[in-house]
Amino acid sequence: MASSAGLALCGHALVVRGGSRLLATSTSSSDGDSLFIYDCSAAEKKSQENKGEDGQPVDQGSDTVLASTFSKSGSYFVLTDDSKRLILFRTNPWQCLSVRTVVRRCTALTFTASEEKILVADKSGDVYSFSVLEPHGGGRLELGHLSMLLDVAVSPDDRFVLTADRDEKIRVSWAAAPHSIESFCLGEALDCTLRLWEYRSGRELHCCPLTSLQEPTEPWSDKRFAVSRITYWSQEDCVALSCDGLPVVYIFQLDAAQRQLVPRQLLTFQHRVWDAAFEEGHGLWVLQDCREDPLVLYRPVGGQWQSAPESAELRRVCAHVRVNWAMLEGCAGVDSGFSSLYKATCDNMTTYLKKKEERLQQQLEKKRRQAPPPGPNGPTKKMRAGELAQGCSS
Repeated sequence: MASSAGLALCGHALVVRGGSRLLATSTSSSDGDSLFIYDCSAAEKKSQENKGEDGQPVDQGSDTVLASTFSKSGSYFVLTDDSKRLILFRTNPWQCLSVRTVVRRCTALTFTASEEKILVADKSGDVYSFSVLEPHGGGRLELGHLSMLLDVAVSPDDRFVLTADRDEKIRVSWAAAPHSIESFCLGEALDCTLRLWEYRSGRELHCCPLTSLQEPTEPWSDKRFAVSRITYWSQEDCVALSCDGLPVVYIFQLDAAQRQLVPRQLLTFQHRVWDAAFEEGHGLWVLQDCREDPLVLYRPVGGQWQSAPESAELRRVCAHVRVNWAMLEGCAGVDSGFSSLYKATCDNMTTYLKKKEERLQQQLEKKRRQAPPPGPNGPTKKMRAGELAQGCSS
């Protein structure tokens, strides 16, 4: 899955990532003009003769950041890149604690609630755990799926591990014994819906088709609704949802009593939305493909979400992103990072007729090349000689 720009917030810490780099700053004026930049291309690399944890040679990647996240308290931050590295940071102050090797390129990662472990999901369907307390320790295989994993999460009490794969299911496993499966939450993958489950039982509580809501206008109206981010704000019981490559963010209200998600508002933008994240006590930050205004802050006002007035903090954070816009340039105009996940449909008759037509054209072209050219020794000359012979015999 191609990587795009990403945004993460925890407390007052804000991280923007793009390409091989991450930029970390603070949304609070009391923290001063703090700025931390890390480039994965300058990180420690394993030599070609070194082996990964599966015993195979470690191939060199592009250093592009594939996934990243904060721990629950914000004390730690972790990322994984295309060069199969897992890089752990302490955030106060920002410091790289370790660079470790993973078996395969990763698609998602998360911290356990206790912040003792990092769970890493990869393209082959496996989940490995890495110690936070022993930052240089190797990974341990915890569980596996038969298809690519798209996301991994843990329950608030660390009792369950939730893994979502490409084959349209979410598995709920016991953390202490991952081979023991508690339930499955089933639904169509990439099917343009937002669903709410009771994960312990696997019972679906609510399903909201995104196509039933107001669709974005041209030139994005023909794009599929591939959900790229779902983020929750506990303070207002709000869910924000963004779709890959679309200039919109959907806002839903979680109605716990009725166990449903109620559509509240559709935020539209002039540029594609790369990512969105809530900051507790402040509102929704949106990262968009616009160098002049890379970050926008929205807040609920009188029941409606509105763009927050420009502040010194917002200007300062946007200035940092603009100065380092080069790290995001590779994300602008790229194809959908989810295009490879759609299951292809095959029309056998159309394919057959197309190939048949191609074969006929190839045969005609071959005959043209083999036919003798007109001229002194061509078909016309031979025909005249035949006519003369016929005249003499008569």
